[in-house]
Amino acid sequence: MADETAGPDVRIEPWTAADLPLLHEANTPAMTRHLGGPETDEQIARRHRRYLDGEGAGQMFRVVLLPGGAVVGTTGFWEATWRGEPVHEVGWGVLPAYQGRGIATAAVRAVIAAARAEGRHHALHAFPAVANAASNAVCRKAGFALVGECEVEYPKGHLIRAHAWRVEPVPAPPGADPLSAADRGRRAP
Repeated sequence: MADETAGPDVRIEPWTAADLPLLHEANTPAMTRHLGGPETDEQIARRHRRYLDGEGAGQMFRVVLLPGGAVVGTTGFWEATWRGEPVHEVGWGVLPAYQGRGIATAAVRAVIAAARAEGRHHALHAFPAVANAASNAVCRKAGFALVGECEVEYPKGHLIRAHAWRVEPVPAPPGADPLSAADRGRRAP
């Protein structure tokens, strides 16, 4: 029987100055329909600078499909606030020509492994729009647990009805509550 967790062979590589065109390539109505729509060139430039500067105590990566080495998307994690508490949020995007192949799931698993290797992230969260079936499937396949529904603001001033997902990249210390105070009692049925 085939390993159902196996997916395409991808590598995540730290974001570099050469990756700016990837942000422009992904800035289409189709790629951003669940994120408030395309950004302006100025917003893209600011995003690129944030990725390079490492703002938000996280890390952004380009997604490389192996063995050919095609750059097919982005992924990463950053600090965010959810329900009044600091969390680390995971995000991703795979270019349309490469979607539907399991690449996003493989990349998100690699991000979870990168966070695990850092050893300082108690949990990672993801907040895909409720209507974004593909990204919700990525969360499920990558090992996230559904916490419930919530509203998130992205971009600033634009509320999105989202599913809140959570994964523990680093095992909690013995005796620790596996859910943050914000999550207690809010697990999805």
